[in-house]
Amino acid sequence: MMLSLPFLTPFVLRARRALLALVLLPLWAQAQELPVLTLSVLQFGTPHWELEHLKRQGLDRANGFELKVRLVADVPASRLALTSGSVDGAVSDLLWAQARYQAGTAYRYVPFSSQIGEVLVPEGSAIRTLADLRGKRIGVAGGPDGLGWQLLQHAAAQDGIDLSKRATVQYAAPPLLSQALRRGQVDALLTFWHFSARMRGEGGVQVAFSLDDLLRSLELDPHLPVLGYLFSESWAVEHEALLQRFAMALGQTKHELASEPAHWQALRPLMRADEDGVFAALRDSFLAGIPQPLDEPRIADLQRLLTLTGADPAKLMPTASFQSTP
Repeated sequence: MMLSLPFLTPFVLRARRALLALVLLPLWAQAQELPVLTLSVLQFGTPHWELEHLKRQGLDRANGFELKVRLVADVPASRLALTSGSVDGAVSDLLWAQARYQAGTAYRYVPFSSQIGEVLVPEGSAIRTLADLRGKRIGVAGGPDGLGWQLLQHAAAQDGIDLSKRATVQYAAPPLLSQALRRGQVDALLTFWHFSARMRGEGGVQVAFSLDDLLRSLELDPHLPVLGYLFSESWAVEHEALLQRFAMALGQTKHELASEPAHWQALRPLMRADEDGVFAALRDSFLAGIPQPLDEPRIADLQRLLTLTGADPAKLMPTASFQSTP
């Protein structure tokens, strides 16, 4: 017969609590000690798509860090968060990173996408080549200093065409230019890739040529990562291990999105793609822009691209600024 020993009950409970604490404490401590990486992104921007997947799948914690995403309304707000130090990193384009470097502030560049944009025309348009743009009305998203417009002008100049004089150029915000093309107010539209993909998904337009084609015409790798996650160089030097973990998680994220189409359904609300055609065009264009790992030839091409677009050859971002995903 088992004896009842009530006086032992508190002791047993305390022992159980102590044992449970010994088991859970290391796990709790590990969770508390994970380094935090804070990134600024646009709420409906394309980087948010992959970062949402990264968080949803726990790829940050699996790689030994915690990702925190700070959503902002526009690109200037994201850049301000980065330059003020209120976040660790943000996505921007290669030309902005170079301009900051020339001004004395170096950033570490982790590739995000090789997508630049496309030249769109109405369905049935006869515009197929750079030469066909002579005498036409061209809408340009991103302004006169944008990478796409600079590439277009350089490629045209090789064919002896000065587009600034031989065409009528209109600069405006991408949504306004999208409407202008559909209303026949411009003959061709140079716009960012995600606006182009959305318009193609909606129908009524076609691609005259992509900016990848222009890179080839300039004898550059057509898949250069012209968009990247930027981290101040001083921060990157102090957090090399964390940056490597992020790069590893980012590579895994891109691989999963490319190899498992079902993952995209969870991201569809962020893409604001109610129509299946728009959803498919955005997804496929994002995947087409996944950059290859950076090696010396690609970094050299990035530096050549910077020179072509007006950067001081004596003050180019150095090779050490470019960090590849594993």
